[in-house]
Amino acid sequence: MKARNLPKLSVSEYITLEKESDSRYEYHDGSIFALAGGTMNHGLLCGNIYSEIRNGLKANGSNCKPLSSEVKLYIKSHNSYVYPDTMVVCGEVEKAEEDKNAATNPELVVEILSKSTAEYDRGEKFHMYRQIQSLKEYVLIEQDKAVVEVFYKKPKTDLWKITRYEGLNSVINLRSLSLEIRMSELYFDIEDLLQ
Repeated sequence: MKARNLPKLSVSEYITLEKESDSRYEYHDGSIFALAGGTMNHGLLCGNIYSEIRNGLKANGSNCKPLSSEVKLYIKSHNSYVYPDTMVVCGEVEKAEEDKNAATNPELVVEILSKSTAEYDRGEKFHMYRQIQSLKEYVLIEQDKAVVEVFYKKPKTDLWKITRYEGLNSVINLRSLSLEIRMSELYFDIEDLLQ
C-alpha cells in the first residue's frame, strides 16, 4: 500500500475525504492509504465467503451477522480504520465514536490474499486485529489456489491455533461461529482458474 502524499489527517478530515472523493482509504493514525481495485478471483471469493457465512448463520438461527468489504472496522488501539473483506459481528454492532459507519467488535475477520497485500495481511494487519478484544478468529484465503488458513484464539488465552485447509474436498471449520464451509463452495465459479 502506498500512502497518499498528504499531511497527516485527523479522523474527521479522513471521514470527510472519503465522503467527498467517494473513494476508500485505510487510515492509520493520520496517514491514509488508497485501496486498489481487486481481481476477478478476489471479487468472487468476497461474494462466496460472505454468502456462505450469511447462509450458515441464518440456517443456525444465529444472532451474528456478516458485514461486507464496504463496512469499515475501527481498531482503537492503533487509531486505524481498515476495510476487511468480510467480518462477522455477533449481537449488536458497536460503532466507532467518530464514524458511525465503522464497526468495532467483530468476532471473525476474513482477508483474501493478493500478491501485494499478503505480507501485510499476515503481519502488521494481523497484529492490529489481535488487539481487538472481541476477535476470536482470523481467516486468510488464497485467491489463486485452494488454500485457506484459519487462526483461532483459544478462549481465555492469547494463544492462536492455526489450521490450514488445502484442496477443494476440504471442509473449513469456523469454530467461533459453529460453521463449516466446503472449499468447493468457497471456490465456486473459479475452480477452472485455480492452476
